[in-house]
Amino acid sequence: MMLTHDQVLDEFRAAGALLEGHFVLSSGLHSARYLQCARVLMDAARAERLCRSLAAQVRAGGVGPIDIVASPAMGGVVVGYEMGRQLGVPAIFFERVDGRLALRRGFTIPAGARVLMVEDIVTTGLSSRECIDGIAAEGGRTVAAACLIDRSNGKADVGVPLFALTRLDIPAYAADQLPPALRALPAVKPGSRGLAK
Repeated sequence: MMLTHDQVLDEFRAAGALLEGHFVLSSGLHSARYLQCARVLMDAARAERLCRSLAAQVRAGGVGPIDIVASPAMGGVVVGYEMGRQLGVPAIFFERVDGRLALRRGFTIPAGARVLMVEDIVTTGLSSRECIDGIAAEGGRTVAAACLIDRSNGKADVGVPLFALTRLDIPAYAADQLPPALRALPAVKPGSRGLAK
């Protein structure tokens, strides 16, 4: 069963994962809304429901067989694991090493493997493209990407078809282009990388 837009947002609200305030995103952009996927994914039953729906979209999307799921750490680890489970394939993740995404922990991608790149949230598509570049460098072929939420509302280009449970149009601003209401609030960075000092 594929979840509707409202059902997906209800899952985020029920988990206390749809936040309002002034947030610095991992892309460096600022936003008045933040989706804390870690809170949604900490409930295994909720993660299973969301990823089952996302896996159904991928299967119905005509991308063909998937050999392996690859994700960027940290945000993509849990959703990538659950997507691998839903699709019945292994799941691995890339980690940042010397400023670049790389495989560690003995992970490899067989040459020519058909890879699904999975993230929690896509905003600009930067980390998705970095991960897809890493997959290519390892000899894999990214056939599609998937995420829980595409907060670019379809504007982010990751270079392959992008499946999302839902798409949102949540404005994001450069630090020097903040609207007055956002500028008046203290900025926090709730993601995994912390607020730059």
